[in-house]
Amino acid sequence: MSTMDRLIAIHQPKRLEIGVGASAKVGDLASDANRPVVIASGPTAEYCERLGLTGEVLVIDDVPPEPDIHAFEKVLEATRAHAPDLVVGLGGGSVLDIAKLVAALWDGEQALADVAGPNKVAGRRTRLFQVATTAGTGSEAGIRALVTDPATKSKVAVESPHLIADLAVLDPELTYSVPPAVTAATGVDAMAHCVEAFTNVKAHDLIDGFARMGVSLVGRYLKRAVANGTDSEARAGMMLASYYGGICLGPVNTAAGHALAYPLGTRLSLPHGLANAIIFPHVLAYNLPVAGSKTAEVSAALGLTGADTQDGLKAAAFGFCGGLGIEMRLRNHGANEAALADWAAEAHAIRRLMDNNPRDMSIDDVHAIYRDAY
Repeated sequence: MSTMDRLIAIHQPKRLEIGVGASAKVGDLASDANRPVVIASGPTAEYCERLGLTGEVLVIDDVPPEPDIHAFEKVLEATRAHAPDLVVGLGGGSVLDIAKLVAALWDGEQALADVAGPNKVAGRRTRLFQVATTAGTGSEAGIRALVTDPATKSKVAVESPHLIADLAVLDPELTYSVPPAVTAATGVDAMAHCVEAFTNVKAHDLIDGFARMGVSLVGRYLKRAVANGTDSEARAGMMLASYYGGICLGPVNTAAGHALAYPLGTRLSLPHGLANAIIFPHVLAYNLPVAGSKTAEVSAALGLTGADTQDGLKAAAFGFCGGLGIEMRLRNHGANEAALADWAAEAHAIRRLMDNNPRDMSIDDVHAIYRDAY
């Protein structure tokens, strides 16, 4: 059934630079910036010199994985003291999300609590450049940012067109040093963004096109990128797949897969990509009865065989992820089986995502998936 007549809005960065050496474009495009701030994590700060920024450059390089509200506020305070005329995010999804929020909030009156939810950001006057150093979240392409609330261990989600980047940079050279395990997990995360948008109750023909291209790129290039980190074609292909996934998140978003992954990140401190990789085969198979045609397209793009039944699909997808070197069992990541019921209730309560799933999922269904993944 066509969905192309349904009202939809799509936001993309004003400019995209992609290819080997693209990060060097930043300095040229920021030549008029006198007080840029670069937001990074420890490992990504080493790429600052490649950007060619001039003026009084402040580098904030301590954004942690899965940052919480306190980490965000620390970066916000340092940025306010610098009063930048350009904010540059240099890192993976956590860094890029923090950069979005800082660019939108540093010189305004709104706090994070004021902008949680959709379309509450008053505006943004500071330019935002996003330079990705992983291929997973696609945050450089999107209008959402997530921060963990340490009190509830849940995600605070902000969605606004004011979070979109003025410039997104996809330079595969910046991903050469990403370890194989991280490459694999973040790559599955990029694929999950595309698949969950593709099979979503809010799916749209326009977004389906980006999703198909993203899944196809993962099928062609993820194994190559894991096997050889300096394969520039494979790295570029995965960065583009991640970017397409980020576009999918804007008007459609993810569904049950990401809802189930979030407690694994907040409770077990698993990286976001790894949490999604563990859950991916289970939710893909769960949705097969109501999304057969689109799931068949996904299976074909990934080269999955024997995937015409739920058990066969789960085994094939499990093998795809496990074949990349991903440890797929929760028990091997320190999970306590007794805690799974509480995590199931927590995941089930993330209605902004669960309500997008093509097949209704009860708390018992979520618990069963966690037990199976355990």
